[in-house]
Amino acid sequence: MPSTRSPRRALTAAVALLALTTATACGTDAAGGVQTKELRYQGSVGQVTLPELAADLGYLGDVKLDWIGNVTGGPADIQATATGQSDFGGAFNGAIVKLQAADAPITAVVSYYGSDAQTFQGYYVLDGSPIRGPRDLIGKRVGMNTLGAHAEAVLRTWLARGGLTAAEIGKVEPVALPPVNTEQSLRARQIDVAVLGGVIRDKAVANGGIRTVFTDYELLGPFSAGSYVFRDDFLTRNPDTVRTFVTAVGKAIEWARAQPRETVVARLKAIITARGRNEDTTLVEYWKSSGVAEPGGVITDREFATWIDWLVGSGELKGERPKPSDLYTNRFNAAATPGGGA
Repeated sequence: MPSTRSPRRALTAAVALLALTTATACGTDAAGGVQTKELRYQGSVGQVTLPELAADLGYLGDVKLDWIGNVTGGPADIQATATGQSDFGGAFNGAIVKLQAADAPITAVVSYYGSDAQTFQGYYVLDGSPIRGPRDLIGKRVGMNTLGAHAEAVLRTWLARGGLTAAEIGKVEPVALPPVNTEQSLRARQIDVAVLGGVIRDKAVANGGIRTVFTDYELLGPFSAGSYVFRDDFLTRNPDTVRTFVTAVGKAIEWARAQPRETVVARLKAIITARGRNEDTTLVEYWKSSGVAEPGGVITDREFATWIDWLVGSGELKGERPKPSDLYTNRFNAAATPGGGA
């Protein structure tokens, strides 16, 4: 669950712990020159991450995944990576920009989710709601999986493009809710708007009684929205392991893109059943695509530039504007090499 500590204090603690973690780790792996073959990570209830799919497809080879628990939001996931609690994490690219701006030495290595005509984040209301446009949201509550990430950034961009002032945008209240509870909260009228994405959105739409106000795909077109990150010291010590991981994720993206939807859904359900975490497989029945824009999850400048512009414009980034190319690397991704493929 999201932390109740102030974001600034939590981030300061994260960076401090990172320095200690880095110093300790560099004194072990680097000295022996042995690269780790086990990657600690956080998963998602009732869903299958791309690394989990890649492992099941055999693309990870001798690299193993070590599940340490579940997470509800990207910012918490990449903070865990920054502090050394996990080896990799994934988040909305704007959240990655903010964490790196706070001097956390992490680098994005592969895209893992995005929005396209099939898979997107929508902003939904009950059928009888009077909410139609940006001004109708003033004074309203918008439920989303986590604050300060994809859903909030897209919402504020839509409101700003709709002509709302900063003061008016401040009167729209984002509310953090676990994704599996967001639809229920909307139907119980605890929130006015629900941000729903992927299989959770499709299930809610199938249940009826709700309609779309707008979607991130309508607002921005197709784009990769989030990336997996590693700590920089981990990349230095374990380049071959990271290369295996990144290329495997890219292959999983392309495998899912090439297969009939029914084949992918069956595979995802089998993975959930086999891992024995007492989960419902209903969500993955609505899977349509990963939404990743580029082949093999290759990252482009645009996927960070959009959110750098937003963060600077909203006053959340101070000082020198970061360059998108400083925030990510494709050097571990075989799909970025001519003839490398995914």
